[in-house]
Amino acid sequence: MSRIGNKAIEIPDKVKVNIDNDGGVAVEGPKGKLNWKLPPAISARIDNNQVMLARSAESRSAKALHGLSRALVHNMLQGVSEGFRKNLEIEGVGFKAVVQGSNLNLSLGFSHPVLFPIPKDIKITVADQTRITIEGVDKKLVGQVAADIRRFYPPEPYKGKGVRYAGEQIRRKEGKTVQ
Repeated sequence: MSRIGNKAIEIPDKVKVNIDNDGGVAVEGPKGKLNWKLPPAISARIDNNQVMLARSAESRSAKALHGLSRALVHNMLQGVSEGFRKNLEIEGVGFKAVVQGSNLNLSLGFSHPVLFPIPKDIKITVADQTRITIEGVDKKLVGQVAADIRRFYPPEPYKGKGVRYAGEQIRRKEGKTVQ
C-alpha cells in the first residue's frame, strides 16, 4: 500500500490544474507552467480543489509509480506557486563567480574560466562573488543545475576548497606529518 500515493494534494490559490484523458497533467501558476504525463498504470482526478491519484493494478511497480507520481505532481504544484531554490557557496582564495548575459562565469583556480550556459527556465544570481542562488519552477532542473555547477570543482577534504551546497559539511582530513 502506498501511503504517499493515497494522500490528496491541495491545489494552491491562483494555480490551475488540467488533467487530460490520456494522463497528461498541465499545471499553470504565477511562477510559470509545467507539463508531465502520468504513467499508464496511474490515473488522476480533481475533487473539490484537491488532486487525487489512483492506480489500476496492485503490482509492485504500480505501487512504486503511485507514490512517485503523487510526489511529482505535488512538486509541480509547489513549483508554479512558490518556486524552488538551491544555494551554493564557493570556498577558496581567488575563487569567484559572475553572471555574464546567459552564462555563469566561474573562476575556480584553473588556467581558464569555466563558462556554464544558464538554461532558459532557470534564474541564477550571484552575491558577494561567492554565493550562487539558483531559482526555478522545476525541482528536478534546479537540482540538476546545482549539481552540474558543483561538479566543476567539488569540495576537497584537505583545505575545503571548491563549490559546495549552502550548509554542507565537508569531512576534513589531516595532511601529511613530518616525522
